[in-house]
Amino acid sequence: MKRREPTGPEDPMYGASSPSPSPHVGDSDCRAKKPKGNDHEVFLSFRGEDTRKGFTDHLYNSLASAGIYVFRDDNELRVGEKIGPELLCSITQSKISIPIISENYASSRWCLRELAQMLKCKRSSGQIVLPIFYKVKPCQLRRLTGSLGDAINAHIENLDETVVKEWEEALEEVSSLKGWVSDNVDNGCIILNQNFGHEGTLVKIVVRKVASELKRLFRLIVPNQLVGIDDRVEEVMSLIDPKSNDTRIVGIYGMGGIGKTTLAKVLYNKLSGDFECLSFVANIREISWRKGIESLQKQLIYDILRSPHDVSTVDEGIGVIKCRFTSKKVLILLDDVDDKTHLNALVGDGSWFKAGSIVIITTRNKSILDEAGVGYMYQLNELSLKQSLILFSRHAFRKDSPEIDYQVNSRDVVSTTGGLPLALEVIGSFLCGKTKKVWKDTSNKLKKVLGKKVQETLRISYEALDFEVQQIFLDIACVFIGSSKQNPTYMWDSCDFFLESGIEVLCVMSPIKIDKDGKLMMHDQLRDFGREIVRLENQKEPQGRSRLWIHEEAIDVLESNKGTSNIEALRLDKCGYRRSYTGELFKEPTSLRFLQVNAANLVGDFLNLLPQLRWLQWEECPLDFAAANFHPKKLVVLDPSWSGISEDRGGWGPVKVRCSREGISLVDSHVLLRVQSHQVLLFSFLFLGEV
Repeated sequence: MKRREPTGPEDPMYGASSPSPSPHVGDSDCRAKKPKGNDHEVFLSFRGEDTRKGFTDHLYNSLASAGIYVFRDDNELRVGEKIGPELLCSITQSKISIPIISENYASSRWCLRELAQMLKCKRSSGQIVLPIFYKVKPCQLRRLTGSLGDAINAHIENLDETVVKEWEEALEEVSSLKGWVSDNVDNGCIILNQNFGHEGTLVKIVVRKVASELKRLFRLIVPNQLVGIDDRVEEVMSLIDPKSNDTRIVGIYGMGGIGKTTLAKVLYNKLSGDFECLSFVANIREISWRKGIESLQKQLIYDILRSPHDVSTVDEGIGVIKCRFTSKKVLILLDDVDDKTHLNALVGDGSWFKAGSIVIITTRNKSILDEAGVGYMYQLNELSLKQSLILFSRHAFRKDSPEIDYQVNSRDVVSTTGGLPLALEVIGSFLCGKTKKVWKDTSNKLKKVLGKKVQETLRISYEALDFEVQQIFLDIACVFIGSSKQNPTYMWDSCDFFLESGIEVLCVMSPIKIDKDGKLMMHDQLRDFGREIVRLENQKEPQGRSRLWIHEEAIDVLESNKGTSNIEALRLDKCGYRRSYTGELFKEPTSLRFLQVNAANLVGDFLNLLPQLRWLQWEECPLDFAAANFHPKKLVVLDPSWSGISEDRGGWGPVKVRCSREGISLVDSHVLLRVQSHQVLLFSFLFLGEV
């Protein structure tokens, strides 16, 4: 579905430019310095004396009213010569930059520095630059005539020639970009009056273009190797009817690993151009269990209203949605719903939204859709044998058909996977480049589990991994999904898990994905498979397992002093909120390498305890804690996020980390190091959010 762009006299676009991809922009330095909640989508650069109180103010307020986050740099009020880190990050992290180039724009060094930085971001990361030529012609920038030329000549007298040369090149480059010439608005009207008659028209055009570009940037990511998707999309679209005036709730159901989420994402991307209010709520089953339905309501409200709302109860969240969404035509995708209460809390019966809204639901359980009275349902079935062979071949051979020598082997393998896309992807990726003997052994193993759960098929690939890679896979499945790839790497490296090769193997074999923001992701079927492996380590007694991620189980094991040397990762999360734990409770878990607590306190004597601890995630930790002899000798990451620890550090004096290797490197942190006799006193403010 193509988006309609303004054409004709109402859209006085100048020049031409080729579309370029716009991936996530920004770098680790910016992420560390940027305050939470300061997530700008558009950066405005302008000459204050020309447009601050007129056109720029009108454009800024119109963008803000459209729910677009705008950084307006008032360069006239600045002191100093260099672009500071906060301003640099605001430009770098913005999705779109809009330089408003006016008569005196080039007389400002700040404006020229900003322009040069915008164009650097365009070249390096595909940032979108949409120039507005306000009462100037693009040719004036190329020829540097009039006041623009005078301004550049004035800079030459006072600045280094190379700096001014860069600015001249920036002005010439921006003059060739696709933008708007204000004098061309409304069939060539030249004089723009001060009551925003024609300027108002230009502002509307710009806002519409920016909103359209932002929608395009936020399209959901889907795999490149899709097979048979077009027919399925067409079948679901026949149920949706985007031209209908009623609200459509469509449920897509089928077994795990069959491709429900992928199909729903393709539909979402196809429909998104017709909606201003969009929300993709992912992994509802997992997130509602971990954080509660209220967290899902907060995300939905934020996505639609473009502003945060504190929701303390489910009923309060329902009230906000019912009251504030009635005038909104929304497109909502609810992924992996496994309880009717999720639908009751998020979308109700559909009457909460403006007519024409569309809600897409994915679930493994059709009865949930029946109970909720969902009127339009689509059952997603397995791929045909032909489609399965194509998908398998794309992962095993990087093309649409098997190698001649492997045609029989490929058909044997494909016939055992049941047409499940996830199984075809994982097994195909595993067999890529393997010998015929491995192919034959794998085929025989698959035939033994034929007809059983898909997890038995996944186990074959898992068991082929080296032990260290298996440990990384289980760590991610149990505690690190959604975490930045960088963060657990320090722990894995310290444990000699052959980090880089391990991550590479997992990515190539498809158990894990790394998204555009560098976060570790995993299909829910693979996540459940990994957690089931850990559960089977001891089905009856959680303390006999290597990783405890279910908060209630972790709390019970620790507070009942039932810890064992089997436990390597312990995640207490908010269930341990404001509790105190004595050193006595940590005597038995001698293998613990990851510990996560929230607003808890450690008290008592910790002498010689936690000998293997590599990562302590201690959100909202107390400024003064009473633990004595707290010396985790192998600690490589200390994460006291949201703790507000000051320089005097209160009771943090006794915390000592013995450096067992050359240097401790931490990313996205401000670290205070004190080296004394090979000991390091380390404080890391990661501000990573939730792992």
